[in-house]
Amino acid sequence: MGETCLQCLIFVMSLLSCSTNQARLSVSPSSSQFFSWKSFSLSCEEDDSSAGWTLRRNTTEEDRTECGKKWGKPAGSSCNISVTASWDSGVYWCESREGSTSNSITITVTGGAVILQSPVLPVMEGHDVSLHCQTKRPPSKLPADFYKDGSLIRTEPTGHMTIHHVTKSDEGLYKCHISSHGESPPSWIYVTEKPTTPPPSTTPLKSTPSPAASSFHLSFILLLHLVVFYPYFISTVLMVSLYRHRPTGNRLPVSMVTTSPTPAEQGLADDYDDVITGVTTQHHF
Repeated sequence: MGETCLQCLIFVMSLLSCSTNQARLSVSPSSSQFFSWKSFSLSCEEDDSSAGWTLRRNTTEEDRTECGKKWGKPAGSSCNISVTASWDSGVYWCESREGSTSNSITITVTGGAVILQSPVLPVMEGHDVSLHCQTKRPPSKLPADFYKDGSLIRTEPTGHMTIHHVTKSDEGLYKCHISSHGESPPSWIYVTEKPTTPPPSTTPLKSTPSPAASSFHLSFILLLHLVVFYPYFISTVLMVSLYRHRPTGNRLPVSMVTTSPTPAEQGLADDYDDVITGVTTQHHF
């Protein structure tokens, strides 16, 4: 029985360690698009450094290649790309020695003159999303047209657009265009659903205990009575018994027996009476 419980505990702990032993991939600067000859770095934000997380990527030319092999410079659980080129465009992710993977990030490196700075990670419903259409050379704040799934959304005079309180319908492929400069590559913006919470109840509902819980509760109450009240009852009975059998005083009982006087004692008593009578008579003149 003890070995079975120990095995169950080890199994549960292993499940917890597997579920919590994860990594999150981030990119700095936080953007999904970069100009050629610029630099960026990727980091595996890990909960357990012993898992051995490394950066990998898929591009049009190579699959599952590791940072430090033909691309990038590893620095612990990070990877720095100092000089970027169009072949650095691809999907990046973290991977452990056991094969666990993190979230993935799509990076686009362009040789063009315009990029769209958009969120790298998924955006939760209800949050705001900022998009910035940027040129390779100043000035960077120029009027820009923003598109979603090939359709024009609106034109912003400063090249900056904010989508307030995004919903799942805002998810899609975005790009921007600046006149006389060109068009940016498209980037997909992901929107995650907001966790739903049950509405607060004005009247608390009483939960009905299960039969197993009721049986356990009754057994506990019975055991509590046996442990607490039964010794108290026994001690009370013993105290009452001792009280009833205790002695009533310190003196021993004395028997009062009346006996008849002997003839000699009776004679002495008569003589005593005669003397008393004589004395009394002499005093009367």
